[in-house]
Amino acid sequence: MRTQVAIIGAGPAGLLLGQLLHKAGIDNIILERQSAAHVLGRIRAGVLEQVAVNLLDECGVGARMHREGLVHQGIELLFAGQRHRIDLHGLTGGKSVTVYGQTEVTHDLMDARQAEGLVTVYETGDTVSLHDFDGARPKVRYVRDGRTHEIECDFIAGCDGFHGVCRASAPAAVLKTYEKVYPFGWLGLLADVPPLSHELIYANTGRGFALCSMRSPSRSRYYVQVPLQDKVEDWSDEAFWNELRARLDPAACERLVTGPSIEKSIAPLRSFVAEPMRFGRLFLAGDAAHIVPPTGAKGLNLAATDVKYLSNAFIEYYRERSDRGIDHYSEVCLRRIWKAERFSWWFTSLMHKFPDTGEFGQKVQEAELDYLVNSRAASTSLAENYVGLPL
Repeated sequence: MRTQVAIIGAGPAGLLLGQLLHKAGIDNIILERQSAAHVLGRIRAGVLEQVAVNLLDECGVGARMHREGLVHQGIELLFAGQRHRIDLHGLTGGKSVTVYGQTEVTHDLMDARQAEGLVTVYETGDTVSLHDFDGARPKVRYVRDGRTHEIECDFIAGCDGFHGVCRASAPAAVLKTYEKVYPFGWLGLLADVPPLSHELIYANTGRGFALCSMRSPSRSRYYVQVPLQDKVEDWSDEAFWNELRARLDPAACERLVTGPSIEKSIAPLRSFVAEPMRFGRLFLAGDAAHIVPPTGAKGLNLAATDVKYLSNAFIEYYRERSDRGIDHYSEVCLRRIWKAERFSWWFTSLMHKFPDTGEFGQKVQEAELDYLVNSRAASTSLAENYVGLPL
């Protein structure tokens, strides 16, 4: 087979890149190690910055998002037993975020790709290998139905996540990684119950962090901070709801509607960046290059901006025969990535209970939160980063 861009990974980053390239007339093939059903079964975040919203519109897949997504103009911070609203819309000159689940984003992009008749090869397993990306004729090989297939291409886009083959194929002598692993995880519960509030509530308490979120007016997503050694099977639904109540203010407890979980899982938290993001004709994007703790809602949004920069670079190459975009891709992406990493690290450090800081650390966090909600400058900084810095 021959294509212009071989995309590894059919998550939202890979699918979004494929759609943007198709709209620009650039041929592409997507390879995915899992089945389509498995990809759609992954429960992920769902807060979209305006940049991500605009990209979905650009791809022609934004209609359902605008119909079903929930536009949020603020968030609430709960600490010392009281809630305080951060007016995202007012502090940023009219910007907001849209709550629309990553699963739904993936579904819309899959449907669009299928409708266009574009090639996506699922269930390649661990057989994908990359070859000759340091030269002018890269190749991707994979095994399907007992046969080895080869794709010749101009470029390879690695959108295959943290554990994918693309970053693992980068030359170790060139690749440099930075990582911070946090000493706790998020226990998340999804339930068909109405949300506690029409905006997200981020809670800092002596018992640990909690987040009250939602996926729709009838489906809610809640999280509580737990030790890394905890297992999902240790937490019954009743134990989860009781712990969540213990981390909320009295008014929130009265409004909380509980119900059986649809899904329950524990996600460890880490910050991670790989540099550079280009190796000859291999380019990394999304989780293949960086991970952020979910506190700042930056994971999917960073992947979307990577893809925007990368699609622009490929379009410039094919239309203008210019290497400028691909030559500067890594530098441009990393400048934005490190700002999002900083914000996500700061917000995580502010809102979570750390095992080595004790009561002193809790009081310092409450003092900083008190300053934050009572300082317009500090609130504006939070709001600007939360809604997304400009491209």
